[in-house]
Amino acid sequence: MKTSIAVVLATLLLSACASGPSIFSNADPTANLGGFRTYGFISPLGTDGPEYTSLLSQLLKAATARELEARGYTPSDNPDLLVNFHVESKEKISSTSVPRGPAFGGYYGWRSGYYGTWGGYSTEITQYTEGTLTVDLVDAARKQLVWEGTAVGRVRERDRENVQAAVDAVVPLIFANFPGQAGR
Repeated sequence: MKTSIAVVLATLLLSACASGPSIFSNADPTANLGGFRTYGFISPLGTDGPEYTSLLSQLLKAATARELEARGYTPSDNPDLLVNFHVESKEKISSTSVPRGPAFGGYYGWRSGYYGTWGGYSTEITQYTEGTLTVDLVDAARKQLVWEGTAVGRVRERDRENVQAAVDAVVPLIFANFPGQAGR
C-alpha cells in the first residue's frame, strides 16, 4: 500500500470533527485475551512498503505499544499476540438538500407585498476523504485473529499536516473498548 494512502487514512481517523471518528471493535468470543502476556508486530506490517518500514508504521507501533503496555502486555521476540495494521482511504461525495426559504417578490416582483413564494431547495455537494484504520491482534500460536479495532472518519488537512498527533489521538480511541488485561 502506498505510504501516502496510509498517511491519509491515519489522519482521517484522527481527525477532530465534533464527534470524532466512529470506533468499532470485534473480539473472538472463544479467545481469552487476558491469557496472553506478550506482543510483537507482524513483518511486514500492512502499512509498510514492500522493502521498508513506513513512517506511519513507526507512529502506529509506538502508539499501540503504549496502549498494550498500559494493559500489562510486554514486548517480545517470541510473542503471544501479533499486531498488524490496515489502512484504507476513499474519496467520498455527499449531497444535502437545503431549503432556500421564501423568495419574497414572487416571479419578477409581481407578487411583491402580498406573500412570498417558496424558494425551493438547493443542493450542497461536498467532496471529502474518508479514512479507515484497523488494528488487528492475532493469536501467534493459532494464527487466528482474536481482536480487531477500527476507526473510520473524515481526513482533515490539519491531520495530514500533523500525522503524529492524529495517530496519538486515534489509537487510544481504538483501544478504549479493548477487553483484555495481560495475565487476567
